[in-house]
Amino acid sequence: MKFSLSWLRRYLDTDASVDAICDALNAIGLEVEGVEDPAAKLSGFRVAKVLTAARHPDADKLQVLTVDTGQGEPLQVVCGAPNARAGLIGVLGLPGAVVPANGMQLKKSAIRGVESNGMMCSTRELELGEDHDGIIELPADAPIGTPFADYRGVDPVIEVAITPNRPDCMGVYGIARDLAAKKLGELKPVAEAHLETPFACPVEIRTDDPQGCPAFYGRVIRGVRNGPSPQWLQDLLQSAGQRPISALVDATNYIMLSYGRPAHAYDLAKLTGAVVARRAVDGEQVTALNGKTYTLDAEMTVIADQAGVHDIAGIMGGEHSGCEDTTTDVLLEIAYFDPARIARTGRKLNLTSDARGRFERGIDPGFLDKGLELLTGLILELCGGEPSEVVRAGAAPTMPRTVHFDPALTEKLGGVTVSPQRQQAILESLGFGVVAEEAGFDKAWIVTVPGWRPDIDGAPDLVEEVVRIHGLDEVKSVPLPREDGVARPTATPAQKLERRVRRAAAARGLQEAVTWSFLPTPEAAHFADGPVWTLANPISEDMKAMRPSLLPGLLSAARRNLDRGAGSLRLFELGRRYLRGAAGASDERLTLGLVLAGEKAPRGWSSGKTVPFDAFDAKAEAMALLADAGAPVDKLQVMGDAGPQFHPGQSGTLRLGPKTVLARFGMLHPATAKLFDIEGPVALAEVFLDAIPARKAASGFARVAYAPPALQAVSRDFAFLVPASLPAGDLVRVVQGADKANIVAARLFDDFRGAGVPEGQKSLAVEVTLQPGDKSYGEADLKAIADKVTAAAAKLGATLRG
Repeated sequence: MKFSLSWLRRYLDTDASVDAICDALNAIGLEVEGVEDPAAKLSGFRVAKVLTAARHPDADKLQVLTVDTGQGEPLQVVCGAPNARAGLIGVLGLPGAVVPANGMQLKKSAIRGVESNGMMCSTRELELGEDHDGIIELPADAPIGTPFADYRGVDPVIEVAITPNRPDCMGVYGIARDLAAKKLGELKPVAEAHLETPFACPVEIRTDDPQGCPAFYGRVIRGVRNGPSPQWLQDLLQSAGQRPISALVDATNYIMLSYGRPAHAYDLAKLTGAVVARRAVDGEQVTALNGKTYTLDAEMTVIADQAGVHDIAGIMGGEHSGCEDTTTDVLLEIAYFDPARIARTGRKLNLTSDARGRFERGIDPGFLDKGLELLTGLILELCGGEPSEVVRAGAAPTMPRTVHFDPALTEKLGGVTVSPQRQQAILESLGFGVVAEEAGFDKAWIVTVPGWRPDIDGAPDLVEEVVRIHGLDEVKSVPLPREDGVARPTATPAQKLERRVRRAAAARGLQEAVTWSFLPTPEAAHFADGPVWTLANPISEDMKAMRPSLLPGLLSAARRNLDRGAGSLRLFELGRRYLRGAAGASDERLTLGLVLAGEKAPRGWSSGKTVPFDAFDAKAEAMALLADAGAPVDKLQVMGDAGPQFHPGQSGTLRLGPKTVLARFGMLHPATAKLFDIEGPVALAEVFLDAIPARKAASGFARVAYAPPALQAVSRDFAFLVPASLPAGDLVRVVQGADKANIVAARLFDDFRGAGVPEGQKSLAVEVTLQPGDKSYGEADLKAIADKVTAAAAKLGATLRG
């Protein structure tokens, strides 16, 4: 919401400075996003008079002007405007000034060999209008030499962020009301319009959709003269970011921005028969004022006549019934529309407007007659004409809402002591009615909520109103009570797991990335095993699908960093992926994704060329993080089928049994790399933390005291000939499980293929660690264990290497 200081002072009698007003707005919860000073843009531009105008000696369309700036000798200026002539008073941009429209800095220069000391400016160049056919012409009494900003009287423009719960502040008058309650000035009453209505309205007006449009009011004004609106109105609208169009349209925009009350003016000559608020017919179409054609359905409310739809109710008018310069008779429409219906219609059509933003938040249903009178009076002032009687179809829901309020709640809920008298004054200054249920205002009250505050639902909302006006800085910081002793833990097991894994990843040299939970649909579909979740109303097309994997976001982050010259990337992200469960239900899974791209080790005199990341690096990271997460990594099996996004010969999965997948890892598939526009090898992994089985509950409160073994461990080496296709991990797992009473560890320490090893086989050497119990091993004991190891390995086709 943008408004100028002069616009605010139309409704607030105050001499407060802009800084004081901004401080007060921030204090009462209306956040100031910025203050723009148009005078700064016009610095260096002065009111000047053209003394002489002669044809340029080397250009037919240029003139050489002598311009009086009111200071010193006249300046020579080259100008190409057709209306430049001797005696004209306009605006001169001096050397050093910056043209607001294009940011060009003026300087002394030669144009076709003739010196020019600045530029005579048009309204478009100064961003004061769209006229660019000639330079600005000021009245004959304009003071020569006066800074143009001072002459024009521009004032600062304040931009305020209005939260969705404050529709009353979608108009300047509502903001003035809040500032008056803050004691920053006196609120001026809404002007009364006393109008004579000499004739009945010649148009039938009715509402056939009482749910979508409970109230539909209108009247005709005949004999209007449309045209440009006066300068004061154009200035106010431009300060709010609105483009002046014509007096009739500008009047409706002024009422909307001043009081938050949208209205619409139709060219009566373009209407046929009765004007009705009704439901649209499925497939009906309307071309809106933005030039686009929209297809409607039966859930949408429209304004129509016998010929068809003219208006998407509460959102945007139709192109073919708008007012033009030739308009002489108008029909004014002002209505109350159901906020939920407006919001649904806007979302379906993907159509936003100033009117929609106000209607869907909830406008004051009691301001229909007043708003229509204000709009009528303004049009009569600007365009003349005579108004008809008002036709009122239906009635707005104006039943007053009341809230039972105990002023003691302010201290209890708000943490600040405010006297009942002060609370009453604050509420009444905001438009609330306060009546005591019992004698004395320190007892319970009945508070009547004004129609412009649909956000007030109960006593806590009134506490908020009192506290924000009284001053949030008056709320003292008070420590929360704390019980004696050690504080109880509040983190859930899932939160503890996230913290543990995040710290472990950072400790391993991985850098955390935070990416969007939304993806472009093609990227999401590429990583999904089934249908993806898509948003009906996304922020953009590139953020339409919920991510089924964390890897797409990490790959995009890796690409951006590689494109910017990053040599080595080790990224991880901990978050949720979103899957479609049974019957389309939402399913969120806690996951860790990691991407390794670029150089694993740079080139050097000892290592030679750069060393890239490979699939084993991704596997090592996944195994380490699973171990830190508490997964039984010694029981994991390495299997294939990591997914089509991974290189089929350089990827795998880590599983507990054939079905429980705890992680997948490997190199990026070339097709996936092409989709994400990534060059070079990329290793990646995804750890499914939600799939890690929960630990069994401990039998006792504390762990059993650790007692080291009494006897020293013994290690034995076994070298097996196995088929070349056999995964080494399978052999290690079988060997370790051959004698669980004695074997405590097994690890692979050699993989040999070459001389002495038959074709199609490989030699795998495994170190087995044995832990004796109550006595040392004898030769017979060691042989028995070795026999068990060789027998277990034989089940995989392994034989001892001779």
